[in-house]
Amino acid sequence: MNKTVQAMVRKTHALLIFLILTMITGCTRQEADLLITNAVVYTVDPYFSRAESFVVTGGKITASGTTAEMTRRFNAREVVDMERKVVYPGFIDAHAHFTGYGINLIEYADLKGTRSPKEVYARLLAHIQKTGGPWLLGRGWDQNDWPVKEFPDNEELDRLFPDIPVYLVRIDGHAGWCNSKALKIAGVTAEIRIDGGEVVLKNGKPSGILIDNARTLVTRLIPVPGSDLKIKALHAAQENCLRAGLTSVTDCGLPKSTILLMDSLHKSGILKIRINAMINPDQENFDHFLKNGIYKTDRLQVNTIKIYADGALGSRGALMLEPYSDDPGNRGLQIAPQEFYDDICSKALQYGYQVSTHAIGDSANRLVLNTYGRFLGGKNDRRWRIEHAQVVYPSDFLLFARYSVVPSIQATHATSDMEWAGERLGEERLRGAYAYRQLLQQLGWIPNGTDFPIEAIFPLNTFYAAVFRTDHTGCPTGGFQMENSLSREEALRSMTLWAAKASFEENEKGSLEPGKWADFVVLDTDLMTASPEEILNATVVATYIAGEKVYPQDATFYP
Repeated sequence: MNKTVQAMVRKTHALLIFLILTMITGCTRQEADLLITNAVVYTVDPYFSRAESFVVTGGKITASGTTAEMTRRFNAREVVDMERKVVYPGFIDAHAHFTGYGINLIEYADLKGTRSPKEVYARLLAHIQKTGGPWLLGRGWDQNDWPVKEFPDNEELDRLFPDIPVYLVRIDGHAGWCNSKALKIAGVTAEIRIDGGEVVLKNGKPSGILIDNARTLVTRLIPVPGSDLKIKALHAAQENCLRAGLTSVTDCGLPKSTILLMDSLHKSGILKIRINAMINPDQENFDHFLKNGIYKTDRLQVNTIKIYADGALGSRGALMLEPYSDDPGNRGLQIAPQEFYDDICSKALQYGYQVSTHAIGDSANRLVLNTYGRFLGGKNDRRWRIEHAQVVYPSDFLLFARYSVVPSIQATHATSDMEWAGERLGEERLRGAYAYRQLLQQLGWIPNGTDFPIEAIFPLNTFYAAVFRTDHTGCPTGGFQMENSLSREEALRSMTLWAAKASFEENEKGSLEPGKWADFVVLDTDLMTASPEEILNATVVATYIAGEKVYPQDATFYP
């Protein structure tokens, strides 16, 4: 055999070996933990891509594509045929009170939706028969839903409950309604003055209503829940969140003890939901968390200080540049002096923490924007946040962009407040209220949440309110200030990827892209195409965190 023929034979052998190896490699499927097939998957990647299948390995997304492709490439331990149901990244609530919500479920009378003080009293009587205890606690009343839209007094509370202290939290959490027993043990008199708060008087005597900082006169005396009750409360809150399709929440303002308890429950596997825990501005938190830098595990992150600039619009504690239209002479309340805000911003800058400030009124938003601006100087990536950003003076919108301040919104506040907000603000100021599109335009992205338990826990309500801006009966016709509605894609991003971005977690969650956590929710409804009525009736079929099905399970739903 001559050299030419030998060379040809060697090349032929090499080619055959290559082809055989290629065929073997092509037929070898990669091992995986979970394969989702036959679904409508919104990945929420930069292109808002859709897929019908994806693979999970080690709790994270490995790949996505067609069912045929994923089935050919991967051999999964578990295969779930979604039967054309719709899959989204797990919903993220960018602003909530997770712990408080859980404690309310266990300890507090539910006063939401009461249409009169008489209905409040009936619920309290039913609650105390079931629970007993040294205090009678409740939450959720709103005088704006009553025939007479004025603060109540404590006359009937005193008659019904003369021997037990009563403390009832208004729906917004910024006002308390007490009986005389609670006021007496707290030493509350008509002469008391408190910065950033108000003891409301009637006929020269405390009426039982305490606004903003004045609430602490009584709340400091309410027994702090013990660890057993807190564990039960956190578990109850998680059950309801998972049922609603939430895989992550931001818990706005916590003490050290609660955060450490969360951490231990995560590590023991009792808590699975991911939590971004904002710290209260107290020395214990500063010493344990702030001075040691950002704390982060797979399920818990601590990197933000939560503070308050003002109260709430519903209780007229929001700080306004001009007096309330329905309460001349009242501009609301500034919760703390300027020196306090400067000190917090200085600490956050030093230790690399975010600042997250509650600001409702236009004066409060201006105060926070200008304070942030003095420390941030210009554009940056520190992602300091304003929670709510509810009423903004027209010329102040640009300050969000100038200082890269993140407006953290809750779309359901617009549809909850729209019936009475105009009376508080007047027509001109109302144009700068709940202005979500104007706020979105400042940075090009915006996080969204519910503020539960102030609003209902359900993220589908957030989506509905952001897009359609009506109540659940479709009123007002055409929507409330529709120029500030979000598109369906923007609304979905605001409660997934953009909510993750608000806490520096966009590279870990918020979209179904390779390398990110396999946190996802399965719905029976396509939010991108469904009618408003269909969205209101949509059902969460399943919720997964890190590829583990966490809802439904054999668990109790806490109503």
